Amino acid sequence: MEAVRKNNKLSKGNSRYSQKASELKSGYLFISPFFLLFGVFGVFPLIFTFYLSFQRWDILGETEFVGWSNYASIILNDPLFWKSVGNTFSIWALSTIPQLMAALLIAFFLNQAFLKYKSFFRLAIFMPNVTSVVAVALVFSAIFGTQYGLANFVLSTLGIDPISWSGSYFGTHVAIAVMVMWRWVGYNAIIYLAGLQSIPKDLYEAARIDGASKMQQLVYITVPLLRPIIIFTVVQSTIGGMQLFAEPLLFGEGSRSQGLTMTLYLYQEAFNRFSFGYASAIAWMLFLIIIVFSLFNLYLTRKISSS
Repeated sequence: MEAVRKNNKLSKGNSRYSQKASELKSGYLFISPFFLLFGVFGVFPLIFTFYLSFQRWDILGETEFVGWSNYASIILNDPLFWKSVGNTFSIWALSTIPQLMAALLIAFFLNQAFLKYKSFFRLAIFMPNVTSVVAVALVFSAIFGTQYGLANFVLSTLGIDPISWSGSYFGTHVAIAVMVMWRWVGYNAIIYLAGLQSIPKDLYEAARIDGASKMQQLVYITVPLLRPIIIFTVVQSTIGGMQLFAEPLLFGEGSRSQGLTMTLYLYQEAFNRFSFGYASAIAWMLFLIIIVFSLFNLYLTRKISSS
C-alpha cells in the first residue's frame, strides 16, 4: 500500500511539474515575438553599429578596418561635430527646462477641484503630442518666418526690430525650442497629473487650514512628493533632447549650421556623404554623451529634491 501511495505522490508531483513546465513554455512563447523583434531591430543594429564604428564603409564597397581613427577624427579634427554638440545642448536648455516647469504648473492647475471640463482640458493639452511633426514644423516655420512671420509681426507691434529666426543662432535655437516645448509640454503635464492624483488630499487640506497658499502647497507638498516622477521626466527629456532630429531637419539648420544637432549631423554623414563607419562612431559618441549627461542630471535632480 505504501508503495502505491508513493507512486501516486510521484505521479502527482510529475504531473504538476509538467503542468508548470508547459505553462512556462506557453508564457515564453507568448512573449517571444517581442524579444525577436527587439533582437532584430534593437540588439543587432547596436552590435553592428559598434562594429562599423571601427570600419570605413560607403555601403557599396567592402568594409575597411581603420581602428580608432574614426573616433580620433571626431574628437580632434571635426569642429562641426562639436558645433552640433553645442547646438544640441543650447536647444535642450531652452526647451527642456522651461517645458518641465510649465508642465508641472499646468498639471497642478488641472488637478484643482474648482476646474470644470477637466477631461476636455486634459485632451487638449495632450493633442500636440500626437500631431504630425511635419505639420508642426510647417506651421512653426510660417510663424517664425523672417519676412511675413507671425512672431515678427507681434514684435513689430511692440516696437521691437524683426528677428532673423532662420539666419541667427538665437533665432534658430529659440524657434526649434518652442516647437519642442509645444509638442512635449502636454505629455509631461499628463505624467505629472497622474502623480498628483496619487498624493493624499488630506495633505492639501491640512496645508490650507494652516494658511498655506497655492504656491506654498506646490513648493512644499507637490514637488517633494513628485520627486520620482520629476527624476523620470528629467532623464527622459534629456535623452529625447539629445536625440533631437525631426524639428531641426524640417525647420532647417541655417546658413551657419546653427540648427545642426548631433543626430542631424549623424544622418548627414550616413545618408548624404555615405560615410557609414564615421556615422556609426558619431552614434556611439552620442550614446556616451547621453549616458554622462543623464547621470549628471539624475545626480543634480536628486540633490535639488533632497535639499
